[in-house]
Amino acid sequence: MVRAVTTTLSVGVALGLSLTLAACTNSAPAPTEAPAVTESASPTATAAPALVLDPDASAAANLAYFDSVASAVTAIDGRSYVDALTAAGFDKTQMEVTFDRTEVDLAADTIQFAVRFNGECLLGQNGPASGGYHSAVTAPLASGTCLVGTTRSIDW
Repeated sequence: MVRAVTTTLSVGVALGLSLTLAACTNSAPAPTEAPAVTESASPTATAAPALVLDPDASAAANLAYFDSVASAVTAIDGRSYVDALTAAGFDKTQMEVTFDRTEVDLAADTIQFAVRFNGECLLGQNGPASGGYHSAVTAPLASGTCLVGTTRSIDW
């Protein structure tokens, strides 16, 4: 009985392979046609919506806008960042910035700046020692400020 099933199975497999191979042979060359050319409208790029400050949103929701403003600043000095962020709609009274010069009157390796925004801090840093521009959103420090240490007065 086992031998009859095996023989039947072998015949079935051989027949199936024969039919499959027969279907793959080229019996007559297919007529060649030139492919039809159809014109289609070229896809248009959808412009990304312009970034804007959303005063009711979280700091995290405004980080991309903060980055777009801060990364456009070409001078590496605190006043330039404060002025650019103020012009972009951030509240100057909520900003902090580090000094441009060290206590021994050398140019600072990095400038840090921050904006307290809806209970969070938007932080930015730029300069040769930091490897370029970086940003983050953090909770305020226990002191209620965003930056550690002494910051410069924003009195202009």
